[in-house]
Amino acid sequence: MDDTALPASDPLELTRRWIERVVIGLNLCPFAKAVYVKQQVRLVLSDASTPEALLEQLAEELLLLRDTPAEQIDTTLIVHPDVLGDFLDYNDFLDNADAAVEALDLQGVLQVASFHPHYQFAGNAPDDIANYTNRAPFPTLHLLREDSVERAVAAFPDPDAIVERNIATLERLGLDGWNRLMSPEGAARDN
Repeated sequence: MDDTALPASDPLELTRRWIERVVIGLNLCPFAKAVYVKQQVRLVLSDASTPEALLEQLAEELLLLRDTPAEQIDTTLIVHPDVLGDFLDYNDFLDNADAAVEALDLQGVLQVASFHPHYQFAGNAPDDIANYTNRAPFPTLHLLREDSVERAVAAFPDPDAIVERNIATLERLGLDGWNRLMSPEGAARDN
């Protein structure tokens, strides 16, 4: 993604814009709209500047999500603009995130999904539009309840088709369309 397409402003506002325009607007996640409109999505701006500090905050947020009813918080996004800007470092960190879930005995209860402005699937070129299915304005850890994921997937006729549909959607949109969608001018179309 062209970093100039998103001005350096409030990371949570830019993340909300991404959720509304991309995740929900393009229907990349058919399960997101319901929890978002019910205000069950917790957005956290991390002030972590080291992977260790981020891991500590991740553990705190995992426990908070575990201890809070889904009706209040169904899912959490930890936006961390000041740490793990390099995608390879971020990708390596995900092993630590999974280890934290295990250390807190939350396997089968919570999981961590990942988004990054430079997300790249193995075997894809950096500019492959398919990568944009997991690109967010800032590095973001997405904490999900396993039971919510299972209910959502069970209600969807063919959950395996979501990935293919998302790639097709982004191929139709193209990089220019993505940049227009994420531009500040796109906000005028939202109002």
